Amino acid sequence: MQPSEISGLQFMVPSNPSPYSAPTFDLTRFSNPLHNLYIPPQLQELISPHSSCINSNSTSDEADEQQLCVINERKQRRMISNRESARRSRMRKQRHLDELWSQVVWLRNENHQLIYKLNHVSESHDKVVQENAQLKEEASQLRLLLSDMQVASPYSTLRDLEHTLADH
Repeated sequence: MQPSEISGLQFMVPSNPSPYSAPTFDLTRFSNPLHNLYIPPQLQELISPHSSCINSNSTSDEADEQQLCVINERKQRRMISNRESARRSRMRKQRHLDELWSQVVWLRNENHQLIYKLNHVSESHDKVVQENAQLKEEASQLRLLLSDMQVASPYSTLRDLEHTLADH
């Protein structure tokens, strides 16, 4: 068997190909979901196809090495994916925190406006209560004056006074 290479993946092919040989696949047509992620330069060196461990010759020891390299590459991809997920999570958390602070500012403003209105209504209420007390006092004084006038008056009732005034 001789090693052949397709898109960076090695496999063994018999030296005289038969009609029953394994089919070949174009692995470049499958899209990688990690292509859109930001990959730091130091990690790009580790996972770039040029430095990949997959391109080494295949012997049993090297096959074990290749398997370890594949596992390491998966770990690296998972680490990159986890970092990106953590970054998105931090961004969501920051947006939520910003929204909460905005809500705090709005609620404080609303609270100040309501306190101002409450103070204004309270002052108006106090003025009305004071004016009401003054009016009650005046009404009480007028009733007292009226009763004093009725006692001193020759007319027995207020109606008699009204009739007398209406006649003139």
